[in-house]
Amino acid sequence: MGWLSAMQLHRLSEDRPHFPPPERALDEPNGLLAFGGDLSEQRLLNAYRNGIFPWYSAGDPILWWSPDPRAVLYAGEFHVSRSLARFIRHNPYRVTVNQQFAEVIAACAERGQEGTWIGPEVQAAFIRLHHRGRAHSIEAWLGEELVGGMYGISQGAMFCGESMFSRRDNASKVALLTFCRFFMHQGGKMIDCQVLNSHTASLGAREIPRRDYLALLSQLQRITLAADCWQSQTLSVDNLNSDH
Repeated sequence: MGWLSAMQLHRLSEDRPHFPPPERALDEPNGLLAFGGDLSEQRLLNAYRNGIFPWYSAGDPILWWSPDPRAVLYAGEFHVSRSLARFIRHNPYRVTVNQQFAEVIAACAERGQEGTWIGPEVQAAFIRLHHRGRAHSIEAWLGEELVGGMYGISQGAMFCGESMFSRRDNASKVALLTFCRFFMHQGGKMIDCQVLNSHTASLGAREIPRRDYLALLSQLQRITLAADCWQSQTLSVDNLNSDH
């Protein structure tokens, strides 16, 4: 806790689910905005409405972030590499929405060091949001085996992706590509990837200034998607080889 105090970070109230403006986040570490509070439904939804997300290690206080720049993937800009294009010509996976949320978040937590922050408290909080219709999962199946997927928070025409996992070749890529095509058809525009890494960059994600991200978030939150967007369903993979 001492290093947090030394940074003079904003400490969140236990009683009020409010955050300081994202513009007050630190430059180093990039985007660290506040600490403390809890993972209540109201606080989490307030965070995502304002371009803020939790990320912290086990044993640490809850840390809240809003990095600058922000990594985003426009739904129509998913990059299909030559190797992925060859793979999806004979795609073996079935892709679904909201059929195994708890299993998806648990699988994301198991995938190694990057996923270790998704502890039992985090999983329980997002499962509560899922039951309220605000957190969603996308699953990739090989037969009846769950082999890949992702989960995140819906914000109108933006989907705030939290984490993804893959147990078979290209499973998470096929899940994301299928979801992007479906999301666009439902009126969706953008996937929030939070912080750019080599994997998301290879899929077409790019960085934009935080101020631009926050402006887009405000606009996209006001867009209402098709009524059946987040119903539990199997997504069509017939158009994976098309450009749109």
